[in-house]
Amino acid sequence: MAIWQHKVSCCLLILCFTNVFSSRIRPYTPPSVTRLTDSFPQVSIDRAFSKGFGASNVQFLSNGSMATLALDKISGSGLVSQSRYSYGFFSAAIKLPAGLSSGVVVAFYLSNADKFPHHHDEIDIELLGHDKRNDWVIQTNIYANGSVGTGREEKFYPWFDPTQQHHYYSILWNSYHTVFLVDNIPVREFIHSSTYPSIYPSKPMSVYATIWDASEWATKGGKYPVNYKNAPFVVSFAEMEQSGCISDPAASVSLCSKANPSGLDPNGAEFTKLSQQQIAAMDWARRKLMFYSYCNDKPRFKVLPPECH
Repeated sequence: MAIWQHKVSCCLLILCFTNVFSSRIRPYTPPSVTRLTDSFPQVSIDRAFSKGFGASNVQFLSNGSMATLALDKISGSGLVSQSRYSYGFFSAAIKLPAGLSSGVVVAFYLSNADKFPHHHDEIDIELLGHDKRNDWVIQTNIYANGSVGTGREEKFYPWFDPTQQHHYYSILWNSYHTVFLVDNIPVREFIHSSTYPSIYPSKPMSVYATIWDASEWATKGGKYPVNYKNAPFVVSFAEMEQSGCISDPAASVSLCSKANPSGLDPNGAEFTKLSQQQIAAMDWARRKLMFYSYCNDKPRFKVLPPECH
């Protein structure tokens, strides 16, 4: 009887632990919001992007409407957009690799580091394989006119399992603000302020989609490196969108495309600020899911960045 009770107690403890573990990933039902991903057209990935690196690990599928990128012992892989943009709405439906993922980073981001290596701009959504558990972390980051040391990171747990199906990860970047969205829920807004204009990304950027080994950076100095026994790690990209102002270095002015079926311009009046519905949804995401913000990292910043005040 005592042995049976001990087994029951152990089972209950395991069940309780499993519930705690699962609750961190998907315990919540997100609020309803306007779906910005329905407002802009999808692009053909094989036409809108080039293979940036690890070409043999890049596959275009479904007539170019989908792409898979792989990380193995030899190389990661990545795509880079054919065009540079001065502003726009950029989105991808991403399904992350299943299984143990420590040290693996999947990124969907804007950057001009290739053109401005010492004072580049960058707007990142980085999906980090967790260092101890088999869940992922959503990290957002912004650089402006600087190096990686000037980054402004915020981290969130997803409210879903990102390996089971595709989920939307989106960036709205215009003259007024930069908004990071997950499944159309705004999780972060970075406002363009005249008080500190130099910290806002302003130079034309390309769009990137990558998977790579970030063991030294993303796992506490290499404490939990990528385990290549689980390779290849394959990420799927679909329903990619990029609408905005195309920067043509050969032209005297930027070629701002407004030929969306909806007629929406990502720098237009509709996108100067968040709606009340979006503000409420962002408040929900930040209260429930954000676990790190650079504005709360006093050991890192002796003087907090000006926008934190």
